[in-house]
Amino acid sequence: MLVTSLFFFWGFVHNLDPVLIPHLREAFTLNYLQASLVDFSVFIAYFVMALPAGFIMRKYGYKSGIILGLLLFGLGSLLFIPAADTRQYFLFLGALFVIASGLTFLETAANPYASLLGPKETATQRLNLSQSFNGLATVLAPLIGGKFILSGNELTEAQKAAMTPQALDLYLANSASAVKGPYLILGSIILVVAIIFAFTKLPEIKEENDGKQSSFANAFKHNHLIWAIVAQFFYVGAQVCVTSFFINIAVKAANIDKQTASVYLGLGYGLAFMVGRFAGTFFMRYISPNKLLVIYSAINIVLSALAIVSTGMITVYALIGVGFFMSIMFPTIFALGIKGLGTDTKIGSSLIIMSIVGGALIPLAMGRISDLTKNIQNGYIIPLICFIVILFFGWKGYKPKSA
Repeated sequence: MLVTSLFFFWGFVHNLDPVLIPHLREAFTLNYLQASLVDFSVFIAYFVMALPAGFIMRKYGYKSGIILGLLLFGLGSLLFIPAADTRQYFLFLGALFVIASGLTFLETAANPYASLLGPKETATQRLNLSQSFNGLATVLAPLIGGKFILSGNELTEAQKAAMTPQALDLYLANSASAVKGPYLILGSIILVVAIIFAFTKLPEIKEENDGKQSSFANAFKHNHLIWAIVAQFFYVGAQVCVTSFFINIAVKAANIDKQTASVYLGLGYGLAFMVGRFAGTFFMRYISPNKLLVIYSAINIVLSALAIVSTGMITVYALIGVGFFMSIMFPTIFALGIKGLGTDTKIGSSLIIMSIVGGALIPLAMGRISDLTKNIQNGYIIPLICFIVILFFGWKGYKPKSA
């Protein structure tokens, strides 16, 4: 239960980002590319910190990694207070980097931990079950964030231009300060959870020893691990593109306000994502994980194309559908990627977590396409391409064989 709670917490803070992006875009008058630096700051931390996280886990165990991750998570959340007080965009980005550094430790530990805590035959189902609570956070975070961060009365550019410099400065200051309360509460809760973990006895999982020394050279001899790294890179990129720009595309395509769009993000996309996690765990009793991955990827290719060419609420519903069929992808790719790695499991886990850097790089491409074409819907060609790569992994790339 403690380990599964981590899936909820990192899902919650990740799913505040789609609310944070349009809010900071308003407060700092950013274009889509500049706003996507929020995602870049978060997901570049996974690339930078994954190997140190894996090293600490190998040397000191999963529990130490979890506690350190929670401390960084809590500290980064509290750094939102000075960032809001000084109204410096780069300080917000720095706080997000610290949070994500903590999440790197948590995900490097919790994903294999949940996978290994039980029979090998049900590892993928067990990881999907834990990840389902990540899906619960996908529902709650946009609703809570939308209520406490988004004001619902954003000004147009014409209204801003008509304001006096003092009134405009006060409006922007209030916008920046809106994030302080939610992140103060979140940071305090996370630090309490860190204390609980420190005083809780957790079993240290020992991976099977196949007679080989754990090393990167050995890890890269597993072809299916290499393909899992590639697939996870594109999956996380796709997920971040869909969620981070959801509110913006809903406002443009369906002509609704940001606060209403955040409700669709939570009760629409988030609920679909959560239900998809539980449904996927059930379907895997009857359909092999790789086949389900292929089916879901093919459906998402179609839905992404629909999001590009459609108008009105059809676009919003298509993206909600994408959420349902994306739900199983991360844990399924992860479980298939570390399957049979033996003593290389912790290194393999670190490498797959490193591939989360796709969430830093791929949204930049989507933001750039959206800025160049002046239409955010055109940017959804990027997630469509990502789902093609994931389909290939589920079709052939997942098969364990030596490189």
